[in-house]
This record gives sequence, structure tokens and C-alpha cells, in this order.
Amino acid sequence: MSIRPWRDITRRECRQIMVGNVPVGGGAPVTVQTMTNTPTSDVAATIAQIRRCEEAGADIIRVSCPDTDSTAALGQIVRAAQVPIVADIHFHYKRALEAADAGAACLRINPGNIGSSDRVAEVVRAAKANGCAIRIGVNAGSLERDLLEKYGEPCPEALVESALDHIKLLQDHDFHEYKVAVKASDVFLAVAAYQQLAEAVDCPLHLGITEAGGLIGGTVKSSIGLGSLLWFGIGDTIRVSLSAEPEEEVRVGFEILKALGIRNRGVRVVSCPSCARQGFDVIRTVQALEERLQHIRTPMSLSVLGCVVNGPGEARETDIGITGGGNGKHMVYLSGVTDHHVQDADMIEHIVKLVEAKAAEIDAADAAAKLAAE
Repeated sequence: MSIRPWRDITRRECRQIMVGNVPVGGGAPVTVQTMTNTPTSDVAATIAQIRRCEEAGADIIRVSCPDTDSTAALGQIVRAAQVPIVADIHFHYKRALEAADAGAACLRINPGNIGSSDRVAEVVRAAKANGCAIRIGVNAGSLERDLLEKYGEPCPEALVESALDHIKLLQDHDFHEYKVAVKASDVFLAVAAYQQLAEAVDCPLHLGITEAGGLIGGTVKSSIGLGSLLWFGIGDTIRVSLSAEPEEEVRVGFEILKALGIRNRGVRVVSCPSCARQGFDVIRTVQALEERLQHIRTPMSLSVLGCVVNGPGEARETDIGITGGGNGKHMVYLSGVTDHHVQDADMIEHIVKLVEAKAAEIDAADAAAKLAAE
């Protein structure tokens, strides 16, 4: 029996597919994706951006392939990347063939806009020959004309019908290594469409609130939409769509998963909004610590509280904690227990070193446990 049943999330059961060497669905960890925004034909710039996204924790990265220059560059990009690369294809089925041959782990297409059944068959043959998965990407902003005429506007039923139509095109060619997205910029529409689709299919679902907006607004919309679906067990891979750098999308994606306890990576910071009681500048301290601790991948928790009202209580629940005190002298907690004091001037550097040491300790313990189990 679960100790805290109100925290339990029961994942939707579905088939598992492989995107390169990354499992998606079937109980595998929810993966975080992003998409490059450099010209794909600029190999150096695209690889540099991919590297930053990898460092932020991206599991899968998508690149756009609108022309032959892009697909010609794709092979070099795939070889340089440390994570699977998805080729984003629209309309031109030959770009899908070229991307599959270049080593893309997945093709993002709408089978309906690829063209005739013969062209879909060619794409499927290329995907099978190269071990590619396919992501069917339905979007409220580009629904088929007949569905818009039938329903009058983008609605959950229209998005799901479009997805089912596209799925049938792949299944008719005996292709089953696919995942599906039904994205919309309207949170209500996207959530309702995913809920309906989750009941109708057994394939993995790729979640996203498309065109969500800038860093703050888009993060809020994505957190509401993706968080709602993930909380109820729906979703196997996510992309947070922001008008921001791709690595920011990755960080926000992990923060959503961390908040739900679905997947932990790096330092989870518990901090107060600050008030006149604060013993140090909480806002600037948290900003500095988040920046300085981006390199930590080990899951752990850090509480940063400005005063003793809630500080000790929060510190009891975190690996490392700091609570503001008088005269620039602050209390440091280790594993929930008061341990020592630190002065204002030394605080940030001191906390960074404590976190790095704790991460090394956790990693060593995990490695020892793994060795003992073998």
C-alpha cells in the first residue's frame, strides 16, 4: 500500500515503440523533447544547439527538414547527436525518404498531407528499411478542410477523427511503430482531444500545447495543459512549445515532470517568495543558485527560505536547506537536521559546494548499490 496515495499517478497502458535507442510508452519514463530553430542546413549551428539541449537533459530532439539542403545535412547532424533525432516533414514526401536514409530515428509527418496512398507506402517502406518510427502530428491550426466543414471549427472530435484517419493510413500499410499528437494552442481543446484519443488508441501519445507563447505565458499554459494530462496518467513524451530557446523548453519540461514526481533530474528548489522578514535577498539568491546548479543531474532537493517561520519545516523535507537569520548569519540544514551557520558573503558558494558534494555522495551510493545487485 502506498504511503501517500494522494500522490500516486497511474499511467495509461499503451504499446511501446522505440525512437532510436529511447523507449516511448509501455511504462518507459516520460521523455522530454524539444526542436532546434537554427537552419538545419547550417550543420555547425544546429549541432551546437543540439549540444546545449542535450546538456539541459533533452531525450529526443527534432529538426525541421523543409528542403534538400536540410536532409543533406541531416546525416552529419545525426552522427554528432547523442540523442535520437526526429525529422520534421511537411508535404514533401521525398524529404521523408531522404531523412529516413540519413539516419533519422523518427519522422514527424501527417500521412494525409504526404499525398497519395502510393506516397505513404513509399514513406512507410523507407521507415521500415531504416528502423524509423513515425509521429503523426495533428494540429488544430492545420486541420483538413473536410473536417472543418463537418464540425464547423477545430474541436476535440475533429482532432481525434483526423488522428484516427492518419493512423489508418499507416495501419493499411502494416506500420505500427507510431506515436500520435493532437495539439492545439487552446488548453481546453488540447486536453479534451488528448483525453478522447487516449480512450480510442493503444499507441504512445506525444503531448504538447502548441504555440503556447513566450517563456512565462507559455510555461503557464503548458504546465496547466500537460500537467493536467500527466496527472491523470496520459502522455508518454512531451514537448513544451515556447517562443524561447530550445534548452528552456527542456528545463520547463523537466520542471513539470519534477513537480508531479513523474521524473526527477537535477536540483528541485523549494523557496519562499520573500518578504520583509527575509534575512537575505531570497530572489537574487535563488536566481544565482539555479544558474550555478544547472550542471547537476542527480535528483536532490534544496530549500531556500528567508526566515525561520517556515524555513526549519521545509528544511526537514529536503537534502540541503538554508534559513535566513539575523546579522547576516544563516542556518544550514543537512538531511533535515540543523548543522552549521554560514555568513552572507559566503552563502552561495557554500551552498553550491554542499550540493555538489551531496550529488557525488548520492551517485556513489547508487553506483555501489547497482554493483551489489549485479
